[in-house]
Amino acid sequence: MSDNRRAANAPWTRTRLRTAPGAAVALAVLVLVTAFLAAAFPRAVDAYETKGLRHDIAAANPSRSVVEVARPQPGLELPQEQRESEVRPPQLSRVGGALLKDLPAPLRANVPQSAQGVRTTKPVVAREPWLPKPDGSPARIHYAAQLDLERHATLRSGAWPTTRTPVTSGTREVEGTVTEETAADLKVRTGAVLALPLTSGETLSVRITGIVTPLDPGGSYWSADPLLRAPSLMPDPESRYPIYYWSGTVLLAEDAGPALLNTPTEPALYWRIAPDPTELTGPDGPRLAAGLASLESGPGLLDVRETAGDTAMVRSGLGDLVAANARMREAISPVIAVAALGIGSVAAVVLLMTGALIGGRRRGELALLRARGGSLTGIGGRLLAETAVTVLPAAALGLLLAVLAVGEGRWWPGALAAAGVAALVGVALPLHTTLQHIRPTLHGGREDTVSARPSRRRTVVELTLLVLAVGAVTALLRRGTAAGGGTDALVSGAPVLVALIAALVLVRLYPLPLRLAARPMARLRGAIGFLSLARAGRSSAGGALPLLALLLALATAAFGGSVVAGIGDARDDAALTAVGADARISGLSDRTTLPAPLAGTVRDLDGVRDVAPVRVEHGVELPAPGPDASGASQDGSGDASGPGPDSAALLGVDPAAYARLARATGLPEFPAARLKAAGPSAPRPEGAAQDRGRVLPAIASPSVAARLGPEPVALDTLNGEFKVQVVGVAARTHAVSTTGFLIVNIASLDAREPTELLLRGTPDPGELRAAVAASGKEYVVQLRSEERERYVDTPMQAGAERIYLAAVAAGAGYALLAVALSLLRTAPERRTLLARLRTMGLTTGQGRRLLAFEAMPQTLLAAVGGLFTGWATIALLSPGVDLLPLALAGVAGSGTSPVPLRVDLWSLGLPAAGVVALAAGVAGVQAWWASRRGSITELRAGDPR
Repeated sequence: MSDNRRAANAPWTRTRLRTAPGAAVALAVLVLVTAFLAAAFPRAVDAYETKGLRHDIAAANPSRSVVEVARPQPGLELPQEQRESEVRPPQLSRVGGALLKDLPAPLRANVPQSAQGVRTTKPVVAREPWLPKPDGSPARIHYAAQLDLERHATLRSGAWPTTRTPVTSGTREVEGTVTEETAADLKVRTGAVLALPLTSGETLSVRITGIVTPLDPGGSYWSADPLLRAPSLMPDPESRYPIYYWSGTVLLAEDAGPALLNTPTEPALYWRIAPDPTELTGPDGPRLAAGLASLESGPGLLDVRETAGDTAMVRSGLGDLVAANARMREAISPVIAVAALGIGSVAAVVLLMTGALIGGRRRGELALLRARGGSLTGIGGRLLAETAVTVLPAAALGLLLAVLAVGEGRWWPGALAAAGVAALVGVALPLHTTLQHIRPTLHGGREDTVSARPSRRRTVVELTLLVLAVGAVTALLRRGTAAGGGTDALVSGAPVLVALIAALVLVRLYPLPLRLAARPMARLRGAIGFLSLARAGRSSAGGALPLLALLLALATAAFGGSVVAGIGDARDDAALTAVGADARISGLSDRTTLPAPLAGTVRDLDGVRDVAPVRVEHGVELPAPGPDASGASQDGSGDASGPGPDSAALLGVDPAAYARLARATGLPEFPAARLKAAGPSAPRPEGAAQDRGRVLPAIASPSVAARLGPEPVALDTLNGEFKVQVVGVAARTHAVSTTGFLIVNIASLDAREPTELLLRGTPDPGELRAAVAASGKEYVVQLRSEERERYVDTPMQAGAERIYLAAVAAGAGYALLAVALSLLRTAPERRTLLARLRTMGLTTGQGRRLLAFEAMPQTLLAAVGGLFTGWATIALLSPGVDLLPLALAGVAGSGTSPVPLRVDLWSLGLPAAGVVALAAGVAGVQAWWASRRGSITELRAGDPR
């Protein structure tokens, strides 16, 4: 019997697929796209986390990323031969190999870039007269016998250092080499001899036999200890004045380590393990941090000491790099989760709508089967088989495409996501369709949204969902979005909760405006308005499911668009703050002045709209606040919360040019007229005698205004002594980054040469730099566009931003699909209505207006609800969302103030307007298509529609 049943099911499935191939293909395509997005999302998150972790480790300075195992020289209580053998290459290599094998997973070593050897921990003061002595302080030299030198360098001149006889602590001469940079800065030549004092009072001669060039200067072998590759000027910590001396490293022959044991330099053995991030993945971050912590102060350190010695220590900045990466990941994850849950929810709703549409189209067929004795089990089994044949291959293909599109990532989260999509469609569609036929019926009642009275069961369910959603949102408001750490399901589900509340409320309120509008519309002469409202009230397209899909899609698109816009605005503002204008020309130091003709030269360049000269003097000492220093300016602004700073930056500006610059850069209106003083304080001709009694009007920052007060105050500057009086307050200026400043008229200063030129416009970078270089001196040219490019995304930031762009696109796509599905569900009824009305004299134009007007109430309801839902979601989450990790994290010099989430009007209004436009377009296409079909085709005899 079971064999016969299986044999009967197969022809049914094939027959159904052949009968309605369009619906099957459409369902398969929708499942394919949804399964692809669902599987690609976790893989994309894994991919950008993996690339971010690898990038942070690979891009870090080797001195931070290397794992160094070091131990002091062998103890004096040991036999001399044993002490010497422990610092020879065979023993160092044996210990190094054992350390590499014992590294905790997932830490892996970059063996070619790892280094080991013996080095001095205290520098030796070099008394050789030929060494350079800046400020009269002698150079201080480090010595290192590092293994595998010949594999990491090329010989520039001379010969490689060697040992002709075994070196012991009693050896009095060894050979060494230096790098090309060290030789150039310290004036070292081949054949030079350096004296290294011994504890016995004698000296160890180090003869320089060659000069080498590193093969990979930026690699860990050379850069884990920066002095190994190039010397550096170091400040003398024992001097009261800024005195500098040269510090560099001499590389001894690799088996010359025993010669250092008899020196007062406290030699140490070291093994520098360069990490290899190429095999690390994002999920490896916690395990890597735990392994590094164990190496530094845990069980791993005990294993290291068993191999390298009881006094061995492990030092590394790699743990800090991994921790910083984890902090960025934790800051980004909650924001990403909002997009994930929002898009996932709207996709699920659209899939359910698709199932409802397919089930509604087959309602008459299945009702007839049920009336003729078909069982629910048999009908459900056949629907399940039909759906499985379509859905399972589509979901598998979507998973395969996701794996191919996103190469790196764990496979099982994507597989679970694709399986979830297949299970949702494969089970929900047959179950929903079957449950509609529990009781055999041939014809259902008329669906009328306006006059329908929802059942008590539906009312209870809706009230329960409403209470739960309102309670969750209330708890979120009371607790805050920034409580705790990591991803919070309540925070991430805020768009879903707000959309659910809005959908339930709007569906209940929707009949009211239709009833109110139908009465006056019935009194009009035309029938189009009344018919459209009547049709809108009868249609089921305004149900909660399609409305929920639209609200979710619009809210997610608005949130994602606001995130993307906020990131761009934060980077633009940071670049403007760093440069001060579209371009800046300044000297190499703060006191370097620019030649007067330079302003006219750059003003004539193509693309330059305006030039504002500024003279900046940093660190002007402010007098102590007087007893009447209230901090209030003449315009009533200012901040009297504290005494203000002890110093400020003095800015001399051209008031008119600076006012134009302030307007162009988005600053508040600059009160330029207040700087145009008259009388004794007016600008004086160049060369006139100084007048200490002059009072210059000044625009001050709030803190400086609070410090100086409203009365004239004397200042001692590089421009001489004069008095300033605060006549206005400006909260911000792009000319300097400090928050304490004074702005005066540059024409009132004795020295009027600008130290900076702030340019507005879009000059060609090459032409601008060439014009500046033609002035005869070297000046610094900064462009806002180039500064903006500094905020290039790290892989983690770029990946998160791409996900948000995809969320905006997917949200818009699903919103449009929801509109199309809701209109397609009633398409047969619309075509029949137009056919009947055409027999009564309805024109084609009237038919188009009728369908457009019929779709507008539901569409406008969704658009207005989407605007409200998007705004409410952003307002709900903005207190706890900081876009700084996405916008500026990891950029040296970028601000640390939070970047809040704000409403982006384009992201909020454009998708809603698109929904309205699509609804009107679909209605127009339906009317055009119906006009091409004859009335006989639609009005067939016996058709129950």
